[in-house]
Formats: sequence, structure tokens, C-alpha cells
Amino acid sequence: MKTTISQDDWKARAAEVLPAAGFGNFDPGVILREGRGSRVWDEDGKEFIDYLIGSGPMILGHGNPEVHDAVQEQLGKGMTFFTNNARGIELAEVLVEAVPCAEQVRYVSTGGEADMYAMRLARAFTGRDKILKFEGGYHGMSGEALMSLSPRKLVNFPQAVPDSAGIPESVRDNMLIAPFNDAEFVESLIEEHAGEIACVIVEPLQRLIPPAPGFLKALRELTSKHGIVLIFDEVVTGFRFAYGGAQEYYGITPDLCTLGKIIGGGFPLAAIAGKKEIMAHFDKGIVGDEGFTFQIGTLSGNPVASIAGLKTLEILKRPRSYEKLRQNGERLMSAFKTHLDAADIAHQIVGEPFLFDVVFTDQPVRNYRDMFHNDGAKAKAFNQSLRASGILKPDSKLYAHLALTEEDLSQTEAALATAAQALVA
Repeated sequence: MKTTISQDDWKARAAEVLPAAGFGNFDPGVILREGRGSRVWDEDGKEFIDYLIGSGPMILGHGNPEVHDAVQEQLGKGMTFFTNNARGIELAEVLVEAVPCAEQVRYVSTGGEADMYAMRLARAFTGRDKILKFEGGYHGMSGEALMSLSPRKLVNFPQAVPDSAGIPESVRDNMLIAPFNDAEFVESLIEEHAGEIACVIVEPLQRLIPPAPGFLKALRELTSKHGIVLIFDEVVTGFRFAYGGAQEYYGITPDLCTLGKIIGGGFPLAAIAGKKEIMAHFDKGIVGDEGFTFQIGTLSGNPVASIAGLKTLEILKRPRSYEKLRQNGERLMSAFKTHLDAADIAHQIVGEPFLFDVVFTDQPVRNYRDMFHNDGAKAKAFNQSLRASGILKPDSKLYAHLALTEEDLSQTEAALATAAQALVA
């Protein structure tokens, strides 16, 4: 009698009940059973070193015992209340202390929600409608966010291109799109539309692409000059690049930021954080009916996610955590370069040690359109070879994390050598 269900069986079952046989996230052909530390296992028992880490939240690795114990204790006291709770208040205090722009915090459950509310909050605060975002920048799944996220049709700036069906034309009319790392273009666009722009929303590191020297500083100066809200989407970079996030790492403080992933310790939790005068628009008692930004969420600030986030941030704050994180990333970046150089394969290592990937091109990568130079066939073959060697790497990024061991790094280096040589075989 059959007692186990294979990966193929689960794939067939998924195809019956899930559109495109998946959750809409990662490759639906990967069905993971469990994770411990730096490793995950699929339903057939195949073991991988995990560089996906849940798309970022599991910076400590899977099943960290301190986080596990804290969550277990909270589970016995209650999972959610739809009221204030002490753990959520404590986490807000930690976020305000850690993040330069954060004077107050409002919780939601996902980073996409946080981005949506941050843009709405900026509109309420300024009384303006237009939003400036950067081509290729990812800010969740709202109509505004799904403008020129990954357009295949390249149009003239600042025209927006919708990335999804079902978005009203009116959304496009209120979006301005600029190329990342082009401060001169942004300046001209803001000068032309200054009185209409509510906010500029930007990933400080756009997907993989670091800001050019002076770019974030220029955004800060231009938005301050014209009374525009500057939003840093730190759902990915928050508590990853430094304890105070990318705004600490790059030395530029926005008006608002969004946080997610790490702050929930593996549970659904995200937040909008920023200046009190802007956050006041969540408080009807201060701004009245006309200025009030309505926001509620069933699981917002729930104590299980809050305690997981508190313990995760406590561990990250300990001495040498970020030094170790950087060292792990730098070693991996060096290994990518070493083995691809040895195979004489044109490439760029793009990103920061905490989050990066290889782009198969001999051209510099400064914005979304530069990514079109990537040799997609090489990238696909390279990633498939790594997965065959037991390395679970996302298609377009690699997260360094604290659970990596010397054995993990050595095994990854060997897999990189094999993958690089396979490209020229």
C-alpha cells in the first residue's frame, strides 16, 4: 500500500485546484516539505541549500530555536485578538528605535499592502494624485504598483505600461515612470509636475541594482524642495542591509518607508513607518474626516508574528550578526566571479553582499532596461545546474543569510564551479 505522496503526485493535485498549478510565487514544480537551518527538503526527500529563504524572511534560517520557543510560548496565550496587544506595541517600539525615518508605525499583513497604504497616505497628506515610480521597481500588487514593473514593451518615459489585466485606465493616468539611477531625468520630471506629485516611491536597491552615487541623495533633495513625500520600499532591504535598513546603509532618510519579510520572523507581518505628521492621517481625531486614511486588517500586528519579529530582530542586533551576513555574501559573490571568470563567461555580479545575482552580460547594469542584455538561456542553464547540485537559488536573486555553514559555502562553491563549466562544455 502506498504510504507516501511523491512530488509528481503533488504537482498533479496542484494542477487540479490551483491556477497555473501554483500559488503565483516560485516555480510550482518545487514543492517543499520542510526546512531546518540552511536546508530544505522537497516531497521526494531531495535536499537543497536554501538561498530562497522564503523570499527573504528567514534570514536566521529555518526553525531557529529561539524564535521557535518564543512563538510556542505565545501560541499558548493566544494567536490573534483584533485588538492592541503588548507584543505588537513592543515591536513598534523596536522599529521606531531602529529605523531612521520611523516616528510611528502602522501594521498590515503583507509588504504589498504596506506599499499601497504608503502611497495612499502620501496622497492624503499632500492632496495630490500623481505617483512617480521607477521602471522595474516592485511595490506589490496594487494597480499603481503594477505599472511598468516588468514591461516587455518599452515606451517613452514617463508613460506607464500596465503589467496586469484588470487595471482601470485611470490608474495609468496618475502614474509617472522614470528610469532608475537617472537623477537628471527625475529632476526634469519633478520640475514639470511638481504641484501634482504626491510621492516618489523607490526601492533603495531596485531588485538587484544598487543606487548610483548621489542618486538617492538627489531624490531626497528634489522631494524636499517640492513638498513631495519620499517613500523607501524597504520590504526587502529593511533589517537586511543594516539594523536600520537601507536608509542607514546608504545614509539617506525618507519621509516614509515600508517594512516586511524580516520583521515578521516568517509570519505575515508588514508595516508603514514614518514621520508623525504624515502618519497622523491614520488618526481621524487629528485630521478629521476629510484627511483620514482608512486602514484595518484582521491580522495586523497579531502577537504571534510580532513575537517572532521581536526575537528575530533581537538576534540580528547581537554583535557581529551583520558582519557575518556580509562575509557570507562577499564569499558567495567572490565564488560566482571566480568560477565564471575561469570559464571566460561574460557576466556582471549585481547587487550588495546581502542580496545579489549574476547577470550574463559584458555591459554595466544601472536600470531595468540594462537587464535586457542578460543572456536568458545562459541564466536558465546556470540556475538549473545549481539546482541539480542541490542549490535552491531563485531565478533572479540570491539571499545571503546567517544559517549558512562552512559546509554549505564549500558545497555551493563546488556547485558554482560545475555550473560555470557546464556553460562552456
